[in-house]
Amino acid sequence: MTGPLHEFLTHDHARLDELLRQAGAGPQVALEPYEEFREGLLRHIAMEEKVLLPEARRRQGGQPLALAKRLRADHSVLAALLVPTPTLELLGALRRVVAEHNPLEEDAGGVYESCEQLVGAEAEALLPRIRAVPQVPVARHFDGPRAHEGIANLLRARAALRDG
Repeated sequence: MTGPLHEFLTHDHARLDELLRQAGAGPQVALEPYEEFREGLLRHIAMEEKVLLPEARRRQGGQPLALAKRLRADHSVLAALLVPTPTLELLGALRRVVAEHNPLEEDAGGVYESCEQLVGAEAEALLPRIRAVPQVPVARHFDGPRAHEGIANLLRARAALRDG
């Protein structure tokens, strides 16, 4: 079942995927599409974390979606990967996480379908709340060792959650 929430969020995934592709299409990271991707991904994560997942939890009597913990682990890794100055290696890591993450939301039985079922006819009313999520303030890139250590720790925790 696809409805307005599924369509809007899946379309945004496609837009972000294209920006990520453009950013890594050459011998160096193309900064303009990368920065647009970075801002867009942070906003997309905010839409899910601030509106979609809390609404699903509310509609399930306080119980989070079964995949909520995994989505939040992915969102943490994705946000952390956006902190350092982008490299082609970093873009590869982003692509790998996104390739595993998006199907959890988009595929049949995924989060978007579950949310559509939970909100039912009110999906159209929820969409303006999702669209109203503002851009997330974006800090300058940080390349200190803590940024890379944090990424490594989050990737390990994500793998343990996925594999466990």
